[in-house]
Amino acid sequence: MWLVMVLLILLSFLATRRLEFNPGPIQNFMESVVGAMNDLLVDTMGEEGRKFFPLMATIGLFILVSNILGLIPGFESPTANLNTNLAMALVVFFLTHIVGVRVHGWKYLKQFVGPNPWLAPLMIPIEVIGHVARVVSLTFRLFGNIEGGHIVLGVIIFLVPFLIPLPIMALKLLICFIQAFVFMLLSMIYISSAMQEEHH
Repeated sequence: MWLVMVLLILLSFLATRRLEFNPGPIQNFMESVVGAMNDLLVDTMGEEGRKFFPLMATIGLFILVSNILGLIPGFESPTANLNTNLAMALVVFFLTHIVGVRVHGWKYLKQFVGPNPWLAPLMIPIEVIGHVARVVSLTFRLFGNIEGGHIVLGVIIFLVPFLIPLPIMALKLLICFIQAFVFMLLSMIYISSAMQEEHH
């Protein structure tokens, strides 16, 4: 995890230390990545979502680099650890509800009660379970896909030690991108849903 953090800090430093109108390869690459993430965020959350861009981009880049690191022999992906994924999921979970309360006031909590107060004993447990399930889903989806992929790749390498099948590696690389995208997209959707008018 610390290695991924150092790599991202170093890459950011190299990309921004000499910003040029005609960017070099590193600046051009980072501008493309950041631009794509910004477009995704605006499409998902609208213009008001821009305030969350630093967090969403950090999560996305951290997960992507962590996933890819696990493809290198001798390294283990930080996202193959439940603790890492749970920490990120909890940040999204708490931020979602903090944003909901800040935007709508304490009326935001009415969603947990349901349309009628007499339904509260039924609706509160359902809503709480549903929101906690988001944390579990974010945590285990990422963990399962990354760790499961490593296990499959390890078995193949063990069986065919002198030839790592390129299609499997390509598939693993694709999964690395997809899982970073899915985690980031779901985080945006959760936070955006807390900002919607329906909670009034």
